[in-house]
Amino acid sequence: MSRGTLHRDEAVVLRTYKLGEADRIVVLLTRGRGKVRAVAKGVRKTKSKFGGRLEPTSHVAVQLYEGRELDIVTQAETIDRFRAVREDLDRFARASAMLETADQLAQEGEVNPRLHQMLVGALRTLDASDSPLVVPAFFWKVLALEGYRPEVDACVQCGADDVSLVAFDLDAGGLLCRTCRRGQSVSPEAVALLQMILGGRLNEALAVPPSPATHEVDHLATRAVEHHLERRLRSVTVLDH
Repeated sequence: MSRGTLHRDEAVVLRTYKLGEADRIVVLLTRGRGKVRAVAKGVRKTKSKFGGRLEPTSHVAVQLYEGRELDIVTQAETIDRFRAVREDLDRFARASAMLETADQLAQEGEVNPRLHQMLVGALRTLDASDSPLVVPAFFWKVLALEGYRPEVDACVQCGADDVSLVAFDLDAGGLLCRTCRRGQSVSPEAVALLQMILGGRLNEALAVPPSPATHEVDHLATRAVEHHLERRLRSVTVLDH
């Protein structure tokens, strides 16, 4: 898109910050252009035409005008409000962890429609389900998208697939058998959940009620994402791991 032209796209608002007295910069994960930073003029005024449409987690149809340094939001219409997420502090905190991860993974100017699709799908799932595995499943899926899918069906070191897998090592890149074990011990139930999530049985995993195993998978997923990003997730500090 050349400067001075209009562009319509679909986007999730990842984060916002104040600009001047009434404006706000919004960081968007768009379907067609990847991560984009844009100015929403007058959005902090009471009578703003955008209202609450450009808040983190919002899934919107936007029209952007390309400026010299930042795009300008000229239109924004809500596609998904994710009301259950916004009205529940715990769900909103978990959604924030997904937004922060997507923000760190997305690069400005790099189109990544699959990441956009996965984030929208995860937010929709979180809005409809209070499963403790929604966020860790998103983490594992985006790691796989990035080319860092952990080995969960066989020992990542010796390759044995007919033995019990009892540990997970981030540097090794997956689960390990008793002979090769190092890293963090993992229960058989957590191994089964990892295999469900990464083996195309996500709905089955999301139906599992909260348990020590779901907590294990959640904790491992957060550690894996932070290991890949080489930074701590700020939003995770408000979650109970």
